[in-house]
Amino acid sequence: MRTVGELEVIEHIEAGLPLIDTRLPELYEQGTIPTARNVSHLKIVAGVASLDPATAAVLFCNGPQCAATPDAIRGLLGAGHPSSSLLYYRGGIHDWVTLGLPLESP
Repeated sequence: MRTVGELEVIEHIEAGLPLIDTRLPELYEQGTIPTARNVSHLKIVAGVASLDPATAAVLFCNGPQCAATPDAIRGLLGAGHPSSSLLYYRGGIHDWVTLGLPLESP
C-alpha cells in the first residue's frame, strides 16, 4: 500500500476516482475533501463490497494523529481487499485545510 500527498489526491479527484473519508459520520458532516464519500472505519469491512478492487481508492481521516484510516486499512486487508488498490492520504483533513485547500459539505 502506498501513501499519497495532496497533489496526488487532487489528481485522483480530477480523474473521478474514489476518495473515502474514514472518519465518523458526524465529523464527515462538518466538511470533507471534495468528492469524498463517507465509509466510517467502524463499518468499512461491511462496506468492502462497495469498493472495486480493480480501482485505486484514496482513504483519509483527520491526519497523522488519527487512527481511523489505519484501522480501516487493516480491516480491508484482513477482509482480502488487495493492498494495490488502497492509497493512504496520511495528511488528511488537517493538512488539507492547513494548505488552504477547500472543504465541501456533503
